[in-house]
Formats: sequence, C-alpha cells, structure tokens
Amino acid sequence: MVNGGLVALLNYIGYGLKLNATIQEFERYTLITADGLGFDIHYYIDVSQGTVGGTANKTIHITEAQLQRHSKKIYNRLKVQAGHATKVYARNTVVARVDKRVTLDFLTEHHLQIAMPGKYRYGLFHQGELLSIAVFSGGRRMYDKAEDYRSFELIRFCHKSDFVVIGGLSKLLQAFTKDFNPGDIMTYVDTDWTQDSSLLKIGFQVEKTIPAQRFWIVDNKQITILNDQELETAKQLYPDGYLHHNSGSTKLVLSL
Repeated sequence: MVNGGLVALLNYIGYGLKLNATIQEFERYTLITADGLGFDIHYYIDVSQGTVGGTANKTIHITEAQLQRHSKKIYNRLKVQAGHATKVYARNTVVARVDKRVTLDFLTEHHLQIAMPGKYRYGLFHQGELLSIAVFSGGRRMYDKAEDYRSFELIRFCHKSDFVVIGGLSKLLQAFTKDFNPGDIMTYVDTDWTQDSSLLKIGFQVEKTIPAQRFWIVDNKQITILNDQELETAKQLYPDGYLHHNSGSTKLVLSL
C-alpha cells in the first residue's frame, strides 16, 4: 500500500522544487534522493525505534506524523534548504523589539518546534513586513565567571515561510548584544535538519552533543519521554499527540 504522506512529499519535490526524486525502501525508513536537492531525506512512517544516521551527505529526517500536521512548514523549509528561498539582505532590514503575542503567532506559523515567547524578542522588518524573529532567555549567572557575567540562550530563531534573510541572525545578535552585553549566548541545534550548523560561521563553537531523545508532542507542549511507562502515560493524558524521536542536538556557544 502506497503511503499518502510519502506520495505528497515526492509530489512536492517534483512539482514544487522541479526535481526528479528517487526512493529506496529500507526496514525503518524510505531514503529520498534527487540531483540538485543538496541533501538526502529519511522519511519515517514509524519512528518508535528512533532515526537512522545519514551517509556522508547532509540528511534531513521527516516523520509521517510531522508531515500530517506541519506539511506547509516542512515544504517551505525544504524549499529554503534546497536554495529556492526568496532572499533579502539584512542591510535592507530594520531591527525592532517584538511583543509576546506577535512572536507566538509568528513561531506557530513558521517554526517546526513548539512556539516559546522567551523573555526578550527581536525581529527583522523589511518594508514593514516581519521576516525573522530571534527569541532569547533571561540572563543566567555563571558562578565560575565574573560577577557581572551573564549567559543567555537563543531559544528560537526562524524566518518567515520560504524567505531567508542573509546576515539576519548576525544583525539580531548584534542588536541583542548591544542592549544586554552578554558574556555568552548559547543555543541548541536540532540535528534532524542540521548536521553542520551555519552558526559556526558566525563564531559559535560546539560545546557538546546531546544524544537522540523522545518527545510526545501535543498542541503547544513537548513532553520529554525517558521510558516506556512515561510514553504510555503521555498517550493516556494527551491522546491527540504524537511521538517524535529526534536524531539528537548540538549545544553551541558564542563567547563575547
């Protein structure tokens, strides 16, 4: 039986990105490749046993449950990753603080992960249109550092749909740094989509890697699952949710 989600994804690659995709079926996933795509895709119908590491090529991991709920966001992100985004240069944008409501609405529409308001929110505007948002935590006192040293977390960053603002994150970080003078800014990068983060090019350094984790996703909640009993409890409490088993993440730190 042909999987509808897989067919829809292949149709998008063919008609949306205008590329000829080929597939190979493996025990736990379907491998999707296409000349000109720039990455491989692992598509999972059942992710309960975890994801499978990629080859030497960049690999993006997509689950059937994600595609059912977030197809538009996934297609737009694939478009950006494939180099088909609408490009705007950061020098043509204006930085401004953004309120909580606008931030949550923007992240809900454009970010694959749970929308989080953080404490400080900065946006990039182009001709009055909000194109990018960066969300930061409050400062954390680091007791092995000087008394005035504070570490902040970049909690969320995303562009609008299929746009990309070239130099956008650097401009947002500069605005935040000017306002709060952080000792460092740290963040976590999801390796389902990024194995070689572009953040390294702007000064972030890898501090550690976090192994694969399981989450039960429902509405605006992400519940970490540590064992099968917790999974059964989450299913009973939130039957409309779904299981997501990521490929792990990387902690990056920008020292300032």
